Amino acid sequence: MAWGVAGLAVLAVIVVLALAGRHKAAAPATIQSPAPYAANLPLSQLAMSESTSLSGGKSTFVDGHIKNSGNQTVTGITVQVLFRNNEAMPPRIETVPLSLIRTREPYVDTQPVSAAPLKAGDERDFRLIFEALPANWNMEMPDIRIVQVDTK
Repeated sequence: MAWGVAGLAVLAVIVVLALAGRHKAAAPATIQSPAPYAANLPLSQLAMSESTSLSGGKSTFVDGHIKNSGNQTVTGITVQVLFRNNEAMPPRIETVPLSLIRTREPYVDTQPVSAAPLKAGDERDFRLIFEALPANWNMEMPDIRIVQVDTK
């Protein structure tokens, strides 16, 4: 009887975890309008690169520079990146948090904006990382829109 109760308890925990994992908020699949504070966060020096892992996976990086030309401290930035194609199909839309580059040696290490908020006048380099892009992507620089800005 004790084994039966323990088995039911384990089963209940598994069911709760499975149901909790289903309620993740999905990233928007439509193009969003820019955040009001986005005009104060110009992006510049955009560059793309790729890396292949030993297991055969490919990562695409978009690096750039961001400046806070507004008067508020920015604690979080979410961007929407549009990967276009040449097949007259809708672009692939990725909505991701912007990560700031913390160090470049011995490798590029990133951190969330909340770990090093952008004060008024601050400038920093950033990196966006994408693991699985569509095969029909036209390989051109994607459009990047700042769709959410957290300030304090």
